[in-house]
Amino acid sequence: MVAEEVQGETVEASAVTGRSSTAASTRWWNGSGALWRALAALGSGLAQLAALPPYGLWWLAPLSATLLALAVLGTRPRRAAWLGAASGAALMVPLVQWQDVFGVDVWLLVAAAETVYYIPMAIALALVLRLPGWPVWTAAVWVLQEAVRSRFPFDGFPWGKLAFSQPGGPFVGYAALGSTALVTFAVALVGALLLWVALRLLPLLRERAGHGPPLGGGGRGARGIRFAALSGAGALCGVVAIAVAGAAAPAIAAPEEEKTVTVALVQGNVPRVGEMDIAGTRTQVLRNHVDGVHRVADQVRAGEVEQPDMVILPENASDIDAYTDSEAAAMISEAADDAGAPLLFGISRFNDDGVTREVRSVVWEPGAGEPGEHYSKRFLVPFGEYIPYRDFFTRFVSRLDQVPTDAVPGTEAGDVTIGGTTLATAICFDVAFDRPVREAVAEGGQILAVPTNNANYNFTGQTDQQLAITQLRSVEHGRPAVVAATSGVSAVVGADGNVSYRSPEGEPAEHVADVPAMTGQTIATRLGALPEAALCAIAAGAVAAAVVAARRARP
Repeated sequence: MVAEEVQGETVEASAVTGRSSTAASTRWWNGSGALWRALAALGSGLAQLAALPPYGLWWLAPLSATLLALAVLGTRPRRAAWLGAASGAALMVPLVQWQDVFGVDVWLLVAAAETVYYIPMAIALALVLRLPGWPVWTAAVWVLQEAVRSRFPFDGFPWGKLAFSQPGGPFVGYAALGSTALVTFAVALVGALLLWVALRLLPLLRERAGHGPPLGGGGRGARGIRFAALSGAGALCGVVAIAVAGAAAPAIAAPEEEKTVTVALVQGNVPRVGEMDIAGTRTQVLRNHVDGVHRVADQVRAGEVEQPDMVILPENASDIDAYTDSEAAAMISEAADDAGAPLLFGISRFNDDGVTREVRSVVWEPGAGEPGEHYSKRFLVPFGEYIPYRDFFTRFVSRLDQVPTDAVPGTEAGDVTIGGTTLATAICFDVAFDRPVREAVAEGGQILAVPTNNANYNFTGQTDQQLAITQLRSVEHGRPAVVAATSGVSAVVGADGNVSYRSPEGEPAEHVADVPAMTGQTIATRLGALPEAALCAIAAGAVAAAVVAARRARP
């Protein structure tokens, strides 16, 4: 039975590849058995995991695409499905382990939900690998999977994109041309080209070594070996060209510096870092952060740092509603007056219904005594900041009642004017999505501001993962970024994605830096979602073509 299935897969693959060397390699690979395919699929997931922070071995990301394509090469959809599940689980289970702060069941449920997306992707890869020009189609399929995963369900969960592994590598530059979609495409294309080279050369090397012609069904001779070698060399040159072009891409239509802004960031820290405590010690957290502002003011008076033009504080720096709580408002006002600069302060704003709230970053001017302009977080963490279908889920998971109010998403772009400069504000989870950052920059944002609250996730790698996403956003839009976290990691990121300052985790920290405010838009900002839409359309068209070709090839 197994032999018949393998033989059927081999014949089908041979019929559509039209390349005897590729077909020969497929026959050898199919004959190697399911174990080697499973190992390749698991290796794909683990390679992608190691490419992402906190490990950051970015050069393993193309290998992930190589191994998954190898795993499903020549297979039928049924086998490709379980291979995709194995690859997805090897990545997602350890990647989102930080979700266990909500419970092991929540962690594994999130990992399982994210793994599901790798099943149709693997099936699609198995189909398009049968087409001429398959390296391009396989790379587009990766983009399609990430696009769907970033939108569904509950607005999506884009964590773990191939693109997010690349802040330290040459491929990150493609973000300035086509956002995360083009970065993922470039990485996956390089991985596919590496596999193409291996499939072209392996049978010929075996033949040259005296082990053939069983793989190819007949010798190629010296001329065939030279042609395949030149083809492989050409593909390797393509790999190098993709990397070089990626490194040069940010210079194309790069934004220009308009002025320099002195920015202070404050990391106040929280009690019981790393523990699950949704309610938290609210007054203490607020006091920690206003004390941090006072320390910046003390440093200015002592001549240790420059007078800041603005001070950026984290998401949830005050979980007390300073719109209605006069004591909280007085504490924030005193801090702004002492600093002599406007604050961007993270505040939970509770609505009049008593059961919903908004997660806001609010401008608090010195001398004003009240909140001013604000941005409300648009992408919220399901089961953390709100409970979808609350009545249903709380029947089965009683601890979800610990989230007593549901945050509601904002609807406006995050362009916030403070101290004469427009910030492109993205609060925490927002930064993982292409749209909110892009729209804030398009509306005039000159510096990226990323207030965040990762206190529950300190020392888990989650904060490093989010910082890497911010680095990519800086390159994507040609804007420096200031990350202010409650307990770390706070950071200053250059427009080139390099980190010039990084705070410790689980400790109070303040930092003052001169940050360039930029003007002009990158090609990625101007094009918006068009590159992603085009690559998704290419992937869908390739899958449809492969299905039609497979049906025509059947007896």
